[in-house]
Amino acid sequence: MSERFAALPGGIGVSRLRVYDTAAPDGVVGGTPHVHLCCTEGYVVTGGEGAVQTLGSEGFRETPLRAGTVVWFEPGTVHRLVNGGGLSIVVLMQNSGLPEAGDAVLTFPPEVLADPEAYAEAAALPDGGAPGVDVRSAYRRRDLAVTGFQALRAGGPAALAAFHAAAVALRRPLLTAWRRRWADGAGRAAADTGAQLDALERDDSGYLGEAGVYAVDAPVERGRLGMCGLLDTYPAAG
Repeated sequence: MSERFAALPGGIGVSRLRVYDTAAPDGVVGGTPHVHLCCTEGYVVTGGEGAVQTLGSEGFRETPLRAGTVVWFEPGTVHRLVNGGGLSIVVLMQNSGLPEAGDAVLTFPPEVLADPEAYAEAAALPDGGAPGVDVRSAYRRRDLAVTGFQALRAGGPAALAAFHAAAVALRRPLLTAWRRRWADGAGRAAADTGAQLDALERDDSGYLGEAGVYAVDAPVERGRLGMCGLLDTYPAAG
């Protein structure tokens, strides 16, 4: 067995999200459309109502959200949260903080995606979006991403394929670091399960006596500027 690994189950990340309540240029109230290249994302709706707009292999879709709804979508799905009033969500993110390491790509117009410096400038938030910074910076980048999202919807499958290709090219320099993060997090969690199965087949129960209990009393941050709203964040690993 490997040394103690105290991540959340499967190496997931958990945060609480209060979706932005201002309107984008198209009049829709909510968050910033974006895509993940490696990570499945899930929502457990805890309050309010709204929807998640998605763009993927099935085209455009809008899935209603209300308290009790659980929805998730795979990498490559462009998604945008719509706030119909008081929408709050527990967000489950795959792969041990990989989204925060650059796995998310916003739907900026093609000329911005094609220029890494322009993309970085358009996506940047003061102090990285730390709690207390001016939320208008998040609205600014949301509004630019909505402009690109509208073009993606109008452009059909060819436009989406071009966006995917541009997102991969933009993030290619990060892949080595992403693989390390995956290997140390979610990959290691899966490998530990394999080692446990091997032990059980040997009638070796020793690892069961090493079990730990972990708790986080409160979020480590409250009100960080996220892509879709204000985030209360928890550590991905203990």
